[in-house]
Amino acid sequence: MQEYGKKFSDYGVERHGITESPFVYWNLTPGELYEEAVQRSEGLIVEDGPLLVHTGKYTGRSPNDKFIVRERTSEDKVWWGNVNHPLSEDKYTDFSKRFISYVNTQNIFVQDVYAGTDPEHRLAVRLISNTAWQSLYAHNMFIQPTAEEQEHFNPQFLLISCPSFKSDPQIDGTNSEVAVVINFGEQTAFVAGSSYAGEIKKTIFTIMNYLMPNKGVLSMHCSANIGEKEDAAILFGLSGTGKTTLSTDPDRRLIGDDEHGWGKHGIFNFEGGCYAKVINLSREDEPEIFAATHKFGTILENVVYEPETRKIDLNDNGITENTRASYPLSSIDNIEDSGRGDHPKNIIFLTADAFGILPPISKLTPQQAMYHFLSGYTAKVAGTEKGITEPIATFSTCFGAPFMVHQPTVYANMLGDLIKKHKVNCWLVNTGWSGGAYGVGSRMKIAYTRTMVHTAILGELDSVSYTKDVVFGVFVPDTCENVPCEVLHPRQTWDDKKAYDETAARLADMFKKNFEQFRGGVPSEILAAGPK
Repeated sequence: MQEYGKKFSDYGVERHGITESPFVYWNLTPGELYEEAVQRSEGLIVEDGPLLVHTGKYTGRSPNDKFIVRERTSEDKVWWGNVNHPLSEDKYTDFSKRFISYVNTQNIFVQDVYAGTDPEHRLAVRLISNTAWQSLYAHNMFIQPTAEEQEHFNPQFLLISCPSFKSDPQIDGTNSEVAVVINFGEQTAFVAGSSYAGEIKKTIFTIMNYLMPNKGVLSMHCSANIGEKEDAAILFGLSGTGKTTLSTDPDRRLIGDDEHGWGKHGIFNFEGGCYAKVINLSREDEPEIFAATHKFGTILENVVYEPETRKIDLNDNGITENTRASYPLSSIDNIEDSGRGDHPKNIIFLTADAFGILPPISKLTPQQAMYHFLSGYTAKVAGTEKGITEPIATFSTCFGAPFMVHQPTVYANMLGDLIKKHKVNCWLVNTGWSGGAYGVGSRMKIAYTRTMVHTAILGELDSVSYTKDVVFGVFVPDTCENVPCEVLHPRQTWDDKKAYDETAARLADMFKKNFEQFRGGVPSEILAAGPK
């Protein structure tokens, strides 16, 4: 077994059972990884310098293929069910032997990194892949140790991604050739069968979602930024609701765009990079993210390009709607270098309501905040998935159910306590439709949403009058500078008021039906905070 690169740690891959791999590349730089990826025909360099790769038939996560090993140290803490599928220890033992045996036949790339910018709570992770571009992804997305830390790097968790290894459901007890397997007892995770790099990111997030609450830290699927007065804000939201876009604000330093912890010292980023959805990305509306897609070091996943000129087309969804860009935070001009911030002054829950019912911004009581956090509502629209012809309500508890390991109320109770302790202002922001549902109304202008979010964070909505929404009970500001007053109250934007009332009642029923799963598990004041 030959080795090349910067082997920072005294802990070699032998400790992971990898003893026969032909070649081990240690902690290569982005430039070196570019060279290796191109030489191996894993990707190509497009205009302005990004590395463009295609991930094959898997262009998104495979949520039905994530398994957690049912073992002694964690089984009583895991929220078993449709999100966290159990895998027996016997099946894991057989699967891991086959997996490691295959890895031993491959050239491998190692990246030793941290998840978490708070030194007290960070996790030392060793990421191993048999592709150079996924090693570059790990370099982009996580935090690089200092030179001193590298000398004594002792991995606390191992993640190996090997897309060319296919799981066998009959042998492994899995559902398909894809398998994401996490063993908290052995502190290992394996990704098999899929090249989609988001599996790596979300596996680490899942691990942090298990470990952090055990240490008294709330783990969150949110973006975060901080202003000149060191006033931090966090933005929760599912994919497509605008987390990355709205947190990347030229007037506020970006802490991170997707995953954070909230502990006794404040909030901190789990990552060192961004993984942005880039379909239809606009230079005008999202200038910093757009610029990042045209830089050396960025990985473009499944983006269409012109072969002769190698110019990319961010508007072409010929491969997938889920085109992605992975880039280090340093690609954004205005960032918080520490990756940390004080306790937030404002929490914003983002939803893309395709029914056109929820106000574009509304203020929440602490009880309403917990209700909407547990609900995690957004809506899919026609065209995003086969068979969808009208808006479909989607509820993902804690705004990230696929990555939550503990029961949702564990995270909700922690959030409620933090909101009360630090007197945080909470807002619900609808980035979806106005003037009617999808197909009738139009998408809320990004400029309006940016203005409303910015105004709320600066405290400029503290002195305006509010109207209580008759269906959802949230408090809607009557005025907001540079936003037309009629836009603030959705019913006023509908030509057909009867249709609005009927649609609002239908959406409220969807909320109530979804929240039945929490009845008996949350206080009555939380149940009462939902729509009437």
